[in-house]
Amino acid sequence: MNSSYLNSAAGALLGILFVVMTLSIVSDGIYHAPVPETQGFAIAVAEGTTETAEPAEEAGPVDIAPLLASADAARGESQFRKCSACHTNDAGNANKVGPGLWNIVNKPVATHEGFNYSPAMVAFSQGGTVVWDYQHLSEFIEAPKAHIPGTAMSFAGIKKVDERADLIAYLRTIADTPAPLPDATAAAAEEAAPAEEAAPAEAEPAAEPATAPSE
Repeated sequence: MNSSYLNSAAGALLGILFVVMTLSIVSDGIYHAPVPETQGFAIAVAEGTTETAEPAEEAGPVDIAPLLASADAARGESQFRKCSACHTNDAGNANKVGPGLWNIVNKPVATHEGFNYSPAMVAFSQGGTVVWDYQHLSEFIEAPKAHIPGTAMSFAGIKKVDERADLIAYLRTIADTPAPLPDATAAAAEEAAPAEEAAPAEAEPAAEPATAPSE
């Protein structure tokens, strides 16, 4: 291999290196991106959106009284199948896992003879002064452990209010004499009364000033 060939090869290699370095320098100058002072990405937030939404108010218990007038006791008897594993519904009123439910509507709480009530139920009864009225029955059947925390009743509850109304209508019938239905109209009037009392009375028009008699 003569020296002229080596010189040619070396020259070609140097030429290639020169071209590569030139392209590198030029591309770096064109596409160079400066390093940001702060790492990460800035997220724009519109002004006036820092306030957090207030949580919605929880709905109170549903008044069962207006629904009982149209409730179906026959459908409620079908609902009672969910209760029959623990409660009897005949005049014998025997205890099972739970107390017998004959005459349950308006019966004082935790007073069924021979049944061992939980301390929570006894405390809720306030010495037998609290009764199983329609509203207490509805709220207890909806969520027993929420209405009486600590109760031994393990039933999950009936969430649909129309199904509860049907069941309570049936419970009303398993009695020596069915308890009277609540007056839904009167209950609505009682709720409206405080609002009416709170409304300011309309001011009476001012009397016109008397004119002096002419001489």
